[in-house]
Amino acid sequence: MKLLVSALEHSANVHLNSLKNELDDDVEFIGIFNSNLGKPIVDFRSLAIMGFVDALKKLRFFFKLADEMTELARDADKVLLMDSSGFNLPLAKKIKKKYPDKEIIYYILPQAWAWKKKRIFVLAKTIDKLASILPFEPDYYPKDAPIEYVGHPLLDQIKEFKTEVAKEVRSVVFMPGSRKGEITKLMPMFKEVQKRLNLNAVLIIPEHFTQNERDALYGDITAFEISHTPHKTLYEADFAFICSGTATLEASLIGIPFVLTYIAKPLDYFIASRLVKLNYLGLANIMFEKFKGEPLHPEFIQDDVTVENLLKAYKEYDREKFLHDSQVLRDYLGHGSSKRVAQIIEES
Repeated sequence: MKLLVSALEHSANVHLNSLKNELDDDVEFIGIFNSNLGKPIVDFRSLAIMGFVDALKKLRFFFKLADEMTELARDADKVLLMDSSGFNLPLAKKIKKKYPDKEIIYYILPQAWAWKKKRIFVLAKTIDKLASILPFEPDYYPKDAPIEYVGHPLLDQIKEFKTEVAKEVRSVVFMPGSRKGEITKLMPMFKEVQKRLNLNAVLIIPEHFTQNERDALYGDITAFEISHTPHKTLYEADFAFICSGTATLEASLIGIPFVLTYIAKPLDYFIASRLVKLNYLGLANIMFEKFKGEPLHPEFIQDDVTVENLLKAYKEYDREKFLHDSQVLRDYLGHGSSKRVAQIIEES
């Protein structure tokens, strides 16, 4: 089987790797994905964008890429779209228009329930099979929509969970994100927090950065241990400061108490704040509020990201409650998703 894959994000490729392990050996990937999974048409790392402004700059390139993917769809047996709705939803429309009978599967759906709810009806009409990774998500769709909750992909990757709270914090993890804009905004703050706490500090850096990129983005990081293994590092540490993103849900499931931080470009934040009607930014907080009526962890956004706020949150943290609530969240999500998605793909 030839499977046309569109996976533009690093996190999507991590989940795609787990999915590949569940698929039959005769399934061949074509399209956009990490090069360790086959022969992609483009290096997905060059596609990383941060915010609306950055997306506009690369618009022409993405239009051309969508045309190339649509041509590839001709020889594909099925199409798998993962996350990245700004690119993948228009791509789905183009493929469906040109090849009406081509089956399209969307795994890790656009968060249309948070903003642009009209997209829900577009997804239900355009996509043949919707694989949801959030238990509450199918409730937002029409009853006849081809959607099901398949489990959460992080539970395919995370194998160790904390079972007790450390008597005292000895090791703190800092995760300033994977996008260059995130890193340069948060690192000065994280360095000062590390200095004030004066504890063993571990900095998680994406492996794909070159040494020149590391030097330009992080500056002097001699005060930190360096790690490239998020799950293992989070499990072994006692506390964390994490940029908003998938890593915050990883930490929530592992059970390490943490504080979410996020600083966007002012224009991007202004636009997003008018479009998104949510009380929280972190996905664990969004889910936890839905079934428990309260957030799971503290979060600070934009001007609220200050050294004093981060230190205050650290000192006042109820780590016992967080550990209990992280188990509640794992029970809510239930299980991993790769096995069920592989079954969906291989169904005739």
